[in-house]
Amino acid sequence: MTESADTVSVDQDGKGNTKIRKSLRSWVIPALAAALSIYVLIEVNFSLLSPLKELAIFASAGLILCFLCFPLRVKWLPESLTGSSDWLLSILAAICCGYLIYYGSDLGQRAGIYKTSDLVIGAIGLVLVLEATRRSIGWALPILALLFVLYAHESISQGLPDWLFPHRGQDFGDLIGQTYLRTEGVFGTALGVMFRYVFLFVLFGAFLEASGATGYIIALATRLLGKKAGGPAKVAVLSSGLMGSLSGSAVANAATTGVFTIPLMRSIGFRPHIAAGIEAAASSGGALMPPVMGAGAYMMLEIINRTPAVTYLEICKAAIIPAVLYYLSIFLLVHFYARRIDEVPELAYEGDRRGDSQSPQPDAETVVAQLMNSGAMNDPIDGAQATGNDGAAKREAVFLSFEGLTFFGALGSLMVFLLLGSSPFRAVTYSLAFVMAMIFINPRTSASLSERMLGFVVWIVASIVAHFVAPVVGGWLDAMIWGMAATLVIGLLSSTWRRMIVAGFDTAAKGGIPLIVAAACVGIVIGLVSRTGIGTGVPQAIIPLAGNSLFLALLAIMGCSIILGMGLPSAVSYLLLATVIGPVFADPTLGVPILAAHLFIFYFGMMAMVTPPVALAAYATASIAGSGVMETGIAAFRFSLVGFTLPFMFVYRPELCLMAADGGPPEILAVLLSVTAATLGVLALAGGMAGYLFSPLGWPLRLLLFAAAACSLYPDQASLGASRISVIDLIGAVILVFVMVTSYRSSKRNTVVAAA
Repeated sequence: MTESADTVSVDQDGKGNTKIRKSLRSWVIPALAAALSIYVLIEVNFSLLSPLKELAIFASAGLILCFLCFPLRVKWLPESLTGSSDWLLSILAAICCGYLIYYGSDLGQRAGIYKTSDLVIGAIGLVLVLEATRRSIGWALPILALLFVLYAHESISQGLPDWLFPHRGQDFGDLIGQTYLRTEGVFGTALGVMFRYVFLFVLFGAFLEASGATGYIIALATRLLGKKAGGPAKVAVLSSGLMGSLSGSAVANAATTGVFTIPLMRSIGFRPHIAAGIEAAASSGGALMPPVMGAGAYMMLEIINRTPAVTYLEICKAAIIPAVLYYLSIFLLVHFYARRIDEVPELAYEGDRRGDSQSPQPDAETVVAQLMNSGAMNDPIDGAQATGNDGAAKREAVFLSFEGLTFFGALGSLMVFLLLGSSPFRAVTYSLAFVMAMIFINPRTSASLSERMLGFVVWIVASIVAHFVAPVVGGWLDAMIWGMAATLVIGLLSSTWRRMIVAGFDTAAKGGIPLIVAAACVGIVIGLVSRTGIGTGVPQAIIPLAGNSLFLALLAIMGCSIILGMGLPSAVSYLLLATVIGPVFADPTLGVPILAAHLFIFYFGMMAMVTPPVALAAYATASIAGSGVMETGIAAFRFSLVGFTLPFMFVYRPELCLMAADGGPPEILAVLLSVTAATLGVLALAGGMAGYLFSPLGWPLRLLLFAAAACSLYPDQASLGASRISVIDLIGAVILVFVMVTSYRSSKRNTVVAAA
């Protein structure tokens, strides 16, 4: 009787219904995440539906998952009410997207003549997109999209002042049609790029992480750099660069690797906000690093190919030297900072040091072992832990070697298929198949030989059936994709593989949901830019304002890019900036090669992740380090400062992007000299920021280093000859050499004094 009474009491309070909803949510989210991933895998490769229908299904799944994974939280409303609203919005999202799936052909035939039901569904759909975006990434983008909608409406547009580009405007029906009912707004280019390119790379990165790649990368970086000066921080730089190229999300990258690297840095005396800032800066640069660039290369390929044709390899070639310079700058800054801590002990943070101040501090490998023993670095597949005995150490070495083979094999296969001419989505699908095969034979899993063989048998049989039965299958590689999809479905039913596969789908959904809804929201802006004329108005305003000065125009573009990119995922930020700001570079008076122009925009969209006050990567790392968000954001800004100068460098010196000023192939000597000048500038800036070269530097010498960096990073374009070296470059080099010699002599004197 007591148990029944308690149950009734709970139900009367509404908590029983809440538990039911939570239980239902725990089943619906994994099931829908799996369905979304498998749907994208098949539809992207075989295009079974029309463009509008395939994007409507994609958006529907993304919106539903967003409302369920990012529940409404209002302090003054009961949880039962907010929980019910999440389900209501999910149902409305399914209805609004389902309407387009069912009536899409009819809407196209009516050519802009809309019924009342069309407009009601469209208006509700727009509100749902704005709300989903607000929940997943914050207020910035929804407010921007809403401002564009108001700007486009005829009641406002015609009364605008000249500096806001007045235009004829659209009525309510045209606005809804433009932004929701046609393939120019929500279901336009932005969502299409996210569907066809980005989500597959998110899925690829998720299963690569499930294979144990994250633990391997940390272990590899620790083995290579862990015992060097500032080793743990260098581990963070290397591991974040490797992982960030695959994930493309600075926040996800920071959260994944920061759990390991931030404790390592704090263990050697790095202050919490410094450790968090280094991780945020390193994670944010991951999307700048080829070959994957967090799928940024493929978005750039899609957008640039509307103008002169550009290949994937050309984008990778153009991005490689700036990306290396970015990570070199962080690496040098970390090295100098660590050496300065060693020589000026009062700068060190004692709060996390193990033992008393007289005891030797543990190196990175020791701390990694401690983390593994504590369970912090358990492998995601089987949760095996490293122990101190030799047998366990040997087994762990075998496991890590296999996971390393998986990581480099996946990247290698991706590059091979791309070089052989496969489309980006086919190449990443084949690489995903490689990762899945390696997961099935991973020795870390507890699966028996028969269970491993069963996975391959299902894959092979399903591929054979697809090859001979499915009409859309063109060859054995196509059949293999269907076989992989079938294996994933069967794997969900297996107790052995279910946890790993669900983990992969869950990671993909968590990384993909904000991208899907944000891309839909950016589509609203993109759809209205072309209709309002703002796409031509912004260049017409910036170029005269800059007085035809390239430097001033670049400063204006930088400011706009950082402001518009604040709070946005890098992929979405680039799509927005390429639409709103990109046309500025089309002005022939600037003379910037189109690829360098888009890289300029891409960099500053990425740098918004470490620009206070809205530095999302710093938010993620600050929570791990237990530091203040603002001080972490400022530290991240300092450590990524070269990222704010690199775009100017490769605009002035296109040779850094392996192209000549006219966009053609460069001279080898010009490339070497440009790289040398840029490297010296990076060295000077890192030394000035850290206050160290061979010995601690006072402010006079640090200011000289900043001057040397400015000379190398911002050359006198007018005096750049065929050698790409100007008088200002030489002045900067002389200043740098002077400071280096002075610092070296100071270090020698200190050594002599210490020896005496």
